[in-house]
Amino acid sequence: MSGTLADWISSTFGHRPKDLAGYERALTHGSQAAANYERLEFLGDRVLGLAMAEWLFELFPGEPEGALSKRLNALVTGAVCADVARGLGVSAQMKLGKQARDDGAADSDNVLGDVMEALIGALYLDAGLEPARAAIRKAWGSRVKIQGSAAPQHPKSALQEWAAANNRRTPAYDVVERSGPHHAPRFTVKASIGALAEATATGSSKQEAETAAAAALLEKLAG
Repeated sequence: MSGTLADWISSTFGHRPKDLAGYERALTHGSQAAANYERLEFLGDRVLGLAMAEWLFELFPGEPEGALSKRLNALVTGAVCADVARGLGVSAQMKLGKQARDDGAADSDNVLGDVMEALIGALYLDAGLEPARAAIRKAWGSRVKIQGSAAPQHPKSALQEWAAANNRRTPAYDVVERSGPHHAPRFTVKASIGALAEATATGSSKQEAETAAAAALLEKLAG
C-alpha cells in the first residue's frame, strides 16, 4: 500500500513524497479513523485559494477584482474539487469505513472535494508552495482556460441582479428536504421571487443546491 501510494502521489502530483503520513491522513475518512482529512482540508482550502488567485491574477491582467472573484469562486467549489479528484483517481486511494463506502462516500462530492483539498494541504506541508502550485495548475488547467474571456456570473448573483433590474422582490431560498447519511447529504432547495416564479434543485450541500435552484429559476424566467 505504502509503495503504491508513493508511486501514485509521484505520478499524480509530480513530487516524490518525503513522508507519507500526511497523504495517508488526507485520504482517511472520519468513518475509518479519528486522524482523518479534516484539518488538512482546512489548510488545503487556503493553499488552493492562494494558488488560484495568483494564477488568475497573472492570466487576466486587465480584469477588476470583482471579475477575478467570480472566476475564483467558480473554480474552487466543492463540486469542481470533487471533479478534479475523480479525474486523478482519488477514490481508489481513499480509506473508508464499510458503512461509509456502502453509502457511496467514495463518490460523494462533499467527501471527494474535501479529500482533494486535504491532499493539497498534505502536499504543501511535505513539499512547499511551489510543488503545490504546480500540481494545482496541472490538475485545474483546462478548467481555467475554458472559462474564456468573460468572467462567469454566479447564478445567485445573476438572479439577484435580474430581480433588481425588474423591480422584483429579493430572491429567497428555502431548504425543502434533507436526506442521505451525514457524510453524503442531499439538499433540495426552492428558489423563489415572491409569487412570480420558483424552481427547485438538489445538491450535495445547501450552497450547491441553492446555486442549482437559482440557475433553474433563471432559465425559467428567460423562457
